[in-house]
Amino acid sequence: MFFDQPVVDALAKGVMLSGLALAWVIMLVRVVGLRSFSKMTKFDFVITIAMGSLLAGASQSENWIGFLQTLTAMGCLFAVQYFVSALRRKSEAFDQLVQNTPVLLMKDGHILHEALAKTRVSEEDLISKLREANVHHFASVRAVVLETTGNLSVLHGQTLEDRLLRGVTRV
Repeated sequence: MFFDQPVVDALAKGVMLSGLALAWVIMLVRVVGLRSFSKMTKFDFVITIAMGSLLAGASQSENWIGFLQTLTAMGCLFAVQYFVSALRRKSEAFDQLVQNTPVLLMKDGHILHEALAKTRVSEEDLISKLREANVHHFASVRAVVLETTGNLSVLHGQTLEDRLLRGVTRV
């Protein structure tokens, strides 16, 4: 305890520990790079969620040992993420092991219902994303891709270059 009054002590610890933990995260991001909080892969997404949880845990630490352990865990997660991304760049086999492939859900104005079923995306969710992308007619949609991050990419217009669908699974 820093202060004799429990409420003042709790407030002071919350401010101090969360500030220190946030500074630690900022320093780690500066060292590892901006990709630290990207959602390029499912692995990146999990790291981002875990980091948020650890940051919350750090601000609620009861003692300095617990706080230090949390900061160490944050550093280790960033290190693992860094090494996994490096291995993915060097080894196609490792990349395929840890990474999903994007899936085509709609092509040339036609909904691919088998792909929707396989990916557990509802037609209503797909149509919602089409509205968000300002699609006025199904016929203008060249492709909709469920990305590895879980986002839907809507490609619409007159034409579509084939290389934009490179690596996309067609169910």
